[in-house]
Amino acid sequence: MLLSGLVGASLVMSGEMAVATAAQKWPGTGLKILVAYPPGGVSDLVARALAKEMSDQLKVPVIVENRSGASGTLALELLQRSPPDGQTLVFTAAAAVGLVRNAAARRATTPGAAAPLPVQPVAGVMRTPLLLVGTSALESSAFADMIEEARKHPGMLRWATTGEGTTGHTVLQRVSQHAGVRITHVPYKGGGQQLTDALGGHFELLSTNVAPSQLAALREGRFKALAVGAPRRLPVLPEVPTLAELGYPSANLDSLFGLFVPRGTPANVVALLNESIEQALRSPSIRNRLLDANNQPYEGSAQDFALQVERETDR
Repeated sequence: MLLSGLVGASLVMSGEMAVATAAQKWPGTGLKILVAYPPGGVSDLVARALAKEMSDQLKVPVIVENRSGASGTLALELLQRSPPDGQTLVFTAAAAVGLVRNAAARRATTPGAAAPLPVQPVAGVMRTPLLLVGTSALESSAFADMIEEARKHPGMLRWATTGEGTTGHTVLQRVSQHAGVRITHVPYKGGGQQLTDALGGHFELLSTNVAPSQLAALREGRFKALAVGAPRRLPVLPEVPTLAELGYPSANLDSLFGLFVPRGTPANVVALLNESIEQALRSPSIRNRLLDANNQPYEGSAQDFALQVERETDR
């Protein structure tokens, strides 16, 4: 799909202009970041750390509000109703943008017409690998054995994700389709309750991120690592194969997270926000926070991020 005119108009700017905007005073009295996930998770902590850095740079208050729900799309719907002045941003995954975009395409009067991105990408923040684990309710301890168990007992295995249309849900769909098995989807509104229920053995399979709580559960034997969605094996889990290694390349997905503003936000405002976010991401404290949680800081340009969002929302 061709990059929408919206992205081109707002992000095709020279490096000199982007640098110049960094020295400009923020044109408003403050900023608000809507986090599309519940408090306490990696996304929430990263967004709050970014907010502090941006507040220090732009010399205005930056408020963070958690607006979780509907697989990350609730915050985006609120953003779409906000004025296009750059005062309100959303921190969410590209997958959530894809859900909103696909819903718009289904409502389009021209069948098959490509819907534009529903919001304006500003800056990438991180790529998060996916971790697939078995809970105490799963008899199998390896991915291949899990697939055989699912084949023998159609629909009996339950796979929890953070919601319909999320990366974890897409991985579940692609694994099930490729293997020819039926696994029951258990959608949650966020990672907190999902993790609690996983530790209680309320379902057999969990797609999650590679955070300290999950790693502790692996070390304690409460979870069994089955696979990761990542370009290569993770240094923190070197013995766990990627889904591509296991023969499921189409399911070998990670999650791209970033910040977005409403469509129609002026290009100079988008550039100023982008420069502030990129400066914040160069902060050792934020980089260390991302790396400690096994996330990869996003290092592409604003244009790269917009192209990535365009591609990932079209998959």
